[in-house]
Amino acid sequence: MRDVLPSEIQAGPSGTLARTQTHVVCANFLMTTLQRMKFGIACLLLATSAYAQTALRPFADAATVRLNAPRSATLLRDLDSSLEQVVAKVSPAVVQIVVTGYGPLEDHGHSDTARIVRQHALGAGVIVDPDGYIITNAHVVQGAQRIRVILPSPPADSPLDIQPIHAGQILDAKVLGTHKQSDLALLKVEATHLPTVPLRDDARVRQGELVFAIGSPEGLRNSVTMGVVSSVARQTDPDDPRVYIQTDAALNPGNSGGPLVDIDGNLVGINTLMLSEGGGSEGLGFAIPAAIVNFDYQNLRKYGHVERVAIGARMQNITPTLAAGLGLARSWGAIVSDMEDGGSAEAAGLQINDIVLAIDDRPVPSLPDLMAALYLHPADKILKIDVLRGTSRMSFNLSVKVYHENVDELSDIPDLQKSLVRRLSVFVTDLDDKVRPVLQDTRSDSGVVVVAQTAGPNVVDTGLETGDIIRAIDRTPLQSTSQLQTMVRNLKSGDSVVLQVERKGKLQYLAFEMD
Repeated sequence: MRDVLPSEIQAGPSGTLARTQTHVVCANFLMTTLQRMKFGIACLLLATSAYAQTALRPFADAATVRLNAPRSATLLRDLDSSLEQVVAKVSPAVVQIVVTGYGPLEDHGHSDTARIVRQHALGAGVIVDPDGYIITNAHVVQGAQRIRVILPSPPADSPLDIQPIHAGQILDAKVLGTHKQSDLALLKVEATHLPTVPLRDDARVRQGELVFAIGSPEGLRNSVTMGVVSSVARQTDPDDPRVYIQTDAALNPGNSGGPLVDIDGNLVGINTLMLSEGGGSEGLGFAIPAAIVNFDYQNLRKYGHVERVAIGARMQNITPTLAAGLGLARSWGAIVSDMEDGGSAEAAGLQINDIVLAIDDRPVPSLPDLMAALYLHPADKILKIDVLRGTSRMSFNLSVKVYHENVDELSDIPDLQKSLVRRLSVFVTDLDDKVRPVLQDTRSDSGVVVVAQTAGPNVVDTGLETGDIIRAIDRTPLQSTSQLQTMVRNLKSGDSVVLQVERKGKLQYLAFEMD
């Protein structure tokens, strides 16, 4: 369901407002309706069975079938009304995100991150604060030069009906921060009094409960699909501790960044990916859990990045074979496999081969549960960890340290201002305090950094590479991208050009002729 690249999608999501209702049904009524729905479905099945038996036995009494039919129809109408009200409650807060930017060149399914091309992408987002804060997927806005948010326009009962004041507006949005590891991004638009889907991390998610996904699969705006929660904590990759809410609600390219909600309209998660052999929905959709969404939202809004904690220890899953070989007391859970010298875990008294039982009194039956507990631990709080050492249960209090995600690529820098130097076929940015930490062993105090190269016909072979710092052009030191733009603009076809660049801490010259 990753819909950033046009080669991967045909269109993107949005949420067009469903019919506005005059009242909101409370949770108790919805639950009662669903219980009645189950009874109604059972009645229909009994009625069908009775009808079949009537066909086989002509003298059987068919009145029972006719008596059940009106009540079953009423129950189904009640269910239909309840579902409409859930969608009407959530849809006003689901927006369409239109992204114009640049992304990696795709060639037979392989991406060349050093060469980028102009792209358009569509995605969905959820308004989580009435002052214009919107959560979406990080991959939806990756490489964005311009982001526009389209607020949904609800259908009216009459052409004379007054629409909500913000309906259908197109607003420019800026990225406040992204977190690639969780695939979440926070956007901001200049608007107030917007409808919202409030973020909660205490809404319980249960396997088998009904959920709804809202988005624009394949560009079909305001599409709602329904399914159940297939798993509350699905690990899609054994080597990746991240877990997702798995659902069989149909997710397709275009649902990215849209909400997955329960029957009360509570946010269950943010739709982020699907597993598919053919590119369409196969009932294997995944959403980022609401607790992670809320945690990242608070961090991105406050800091512009996500602050996580580290305790100086490495854990891994326990398997029956591992447990047998090490003589562990149990064959499941998470075990301490390594510790950092002088780290918090070692200082507190943890030891290798300790089995982790709980973190902050939250049971951790597996490695994903442990990683989730660490992820959600506040950076300013002492961490409590319970372990099993041999057959003895022990408890420790650890001082945590803040772990900052490394920005290891220029493209990961939030809100990076990039300029296209078309005649050199490169994107550049100024060498400043945001860029310098990404570049290792930088000797230059000033210059222009090559962010990426563009692909296309008649590209000048300059020899420039991503990460190069252009220090001078024809012996003239460079201070800014605007200076480079002016100098290149004055070059004529056939002129010889010499660039002094710093590449991985070493200086060299690049010489070429302008086309």
